Amino acid sequence: MVRIGYTMMTEQRGPTDLVADVVGAERAGFDFSVISDHYFPWLAEQGHAPNAWVVLGAAARATDALPLMTYVTCPTFRYHPVVVAQQAATVQLLSGGRFRLGLGSGENLNEHVMGRGWPAAAVRQEMLAEAVEIIRALFAGGYVTHHGQHFQVDRAKLWDLPEPPPPIGVAVSGPASCALAGRFANLVIAVQPERSLLTGFAEHGGAGKPAVGQIPICFDRDRDAAVTRAHQQFRWLGGGWKVNAELPGPAAFAAASRFVRPEDVARIVPCGDRTEDFLGAVRPFVQAGFDELALIQIGGGSQPAYLDWAERELLPALREL
Repeated sequence: MVRIGYTMMTEQRGPTDLVADVVGAERAGFDFSVISDHYFPWLAEQGHAPNAWVVLGAAARATDALPLMTYVTCPTFRYHPVVVAQQAATVQLLSGGRFRLGLGSGENLNEHVMGRGWPAAAVRQEMLAEAVEIIRALFAGGYVTHHGQHFQVDRAKLWDLPEPPPPIGVAVSGPASCALAGRFANLVIAVQPERSLLTGFAEHGGAGKPAVGQIPICFDRDRDAAVTRAHQQFRWLGGGWKVNAELPGPAAFAAASRFVRPEDVARIVPCGDRTEDFLGAVRPFVQAGFDELALIQIGGGSQPAYLDWAERELLPALREL
């Protein structure tokens, strides 16, 4: 049975509400929760971008047993790898061992704020691989010194090191990232229900390890309202990650998606309250072999009604798959 997760979307909710929502998600019966780590929302209509790591610390203490995970953190620009390792170790301790560290190569949207430019995808993958090596070395204990192509580390050590350290997940979108994840990761992360991604991960050392996916949905008893809200906040989705990773800010996402119509979004995102539509969106991930799937409910203010509906209708139906 696929485990179903709740997504804390920092782009559409403030920090206090995010913590209240994840408490509600645990009460509703979700199997785990993930959090996005952004400096900007994709679109101005989303309206938020609190610090994900601060929210995680609060969520770790506010929940009792719900597993937590970054989906995903970029450990190469806004954060140095040694800082990510320290943050992850701290959340693992605060949560009593319920945290997993999801990593990715990042988006220009969030990382350009450091003023270091935005290199080609191949360079970003090199940086991610080197960052993961540093994080794994710090999780192993002791002092770490590293002189690499992209990062320097001078006698770093985690003084509060959990046992076990957080499992590491790596986001994949093609052969290069699958190879990287297979070498270094305890689990694989993907947003497309493509079996080839899981196969590539398995072929490079990931066989038997969990695969975690994610999809956006938009619940509302009024389907037209759901379609309108999905279009307002997620019309950027159709650009695909190869394009979206390059755009520098909300204005660029608005310009790139200006010709996307509500009906275009509704073809990608299940909207309304028909359980069958949501099952249809989840089924490809099940068939591709994913073990876990985090759902994104689009619309910050809709979370309480969504959680109530999920507890009574959606989650029981999904567990029948």
